[in-house]
Parts: sequence; structure tokens; C-alpha cells
Amino acid sequence: MQPEALNCPNCGGAVTSDKTQCEFCRSRLKTVGCSACLRLMFLGTEFCGHCGAKSVKAEIFTDENVGKCPRCNIDLHAVKINATQIRECTRCGGFWSGIEKFEDLCASKEQQSAVLSFIGKRIEEVRPSPVSYVPCPDCRELMNRSNFAKTSGVIIDLCKKHGVWFDAEELPKIIDFINSGGMARAREKERVAIEEERKALRDEQRRQNVQDQRSGINNSWETDVESPLTKFVNLFFG
Repeated sequence: MQPEALNCPNCGGAVTSDKTQCEFCRSRLKTVGCSACLRLMFLGTEFCGHCGAKSVKAEIFTDENVGKCPRCNIDLHAVKINATQIRECTRCGGFWSGIEKFEDLCASKEQQSAVLSFIGKRIEEVRPSPVSYVPCPDCRELMNRSNFAKTSGVIIDLCKKHGVWFDAEELPKIIDFINSGGMARAREKERVAIEEERKALRDEQRRQNVQDQRSGINNSWETDVESPLTKFVNLFFG
């Protein structure tokens, strides 16, 4: 992708989109995509210079507790995109999200649009990451690799205690999967499977009760109750 001529959001100087620092005021620069026309602009620019649309509000800041990129082993940067809080590797373009934050993202089309706008066209320049097991940024334990929603075809890295790692090209694919109704189909498929499992369990319980009554045994069945967060993890990363 050819660099574009953009304006620094701090001093207004003309800078090409491939620069990470303004040569005039030395401000740090980061390109994002316009949510309306998808053309590039610098983070912090209030309005798109191509179509005039208002830009997504985003800020990047460092934090001693953000951890290191599982692939590059450099410090991640905390990013707040509208209401979405994630962590980004500025080298490989990967993202780290806590389970609860990602659940919020899955439920909000507005947040999904903002995140896609923030990512912009950078994924066109990112090479696919090699297949390997990588450590969790928080606990440094090797994460599991999982097919998101079991049917998406997007293999992500998961630490069930702390969160999810998305390589640069994976998060847009997952958002597209969600917007195309993939999660709804996955939930329905899981609902049918759970109902069939419950029916089989009830049938087995009735058979067992009949046998116990004939044998004079008083037996009770117990089922575990999962929290909403545990259900989300098991359904979409199980």
C-alpha cells in the first residue's frame, strides 16, 4: 500500500502515512482507518481529511501492568477505543483482551465498528503469524489454541484465566464472523446440543430411578451451575 499525504493532528504539518513521528513537532503518530470511508488518518485527528466524518475517539498509553506481546516479547500498549479497552503490540499489530471486555465487544456493533476503524488497513501489510503456542501476557503460561465459536475457522490463543490473544488479521475476521450471524448460529447449535444432552440425562435419570426404587436405593442427581462468564468461555473457546 502506497503512503498517503496526511496532516499531523498536533501541528498540522504534512506527513506521509508511513511515518510514526512528525518531523516538525516530533509527536508520535499512528494511522487508523476512517469508520465512514476507510481511508487513513492519524490517530487524534478530529475529522477525516478525505470525507469529513468524525473520527473514532482513541487513546494509547503505557502501563507497567500491560504485559509483553506473546510473539514479539515487547511491552504492550493499553488502548481505549471509545468504550473498548484492549492492549496492542505496536510491532506485530496483535491485540490482547480480557474475557469480559471481549464479551462486551461481541455484543456491541458500535464497539466493533470502532475497533475496525482503529485497525484500519494495517492488516494488509501484516504477514500471517506462524502456528505456535504462545504465552499469556499476564501469567506467562502457554495458552490453548481454539477455533473461536467452534465453527468460525479463526484459531485464536486463549488463557481461560486472563484473556484472549488475537494476531493482527484475526480480530477483523472474528468481527466479520459475528456480524454475519456466526455467533447466533453457534449459540443455536449449542442450545440444541445442550437440550439433547439434557434430554438424554433425564432419560437416564428416570431409568436409574426405576432401578433404584426396585433396589430400595435413594439416589439424587446434582448438576453444576455455571456462571455467565464460564458459559461464554466454554461456548466460544471450548
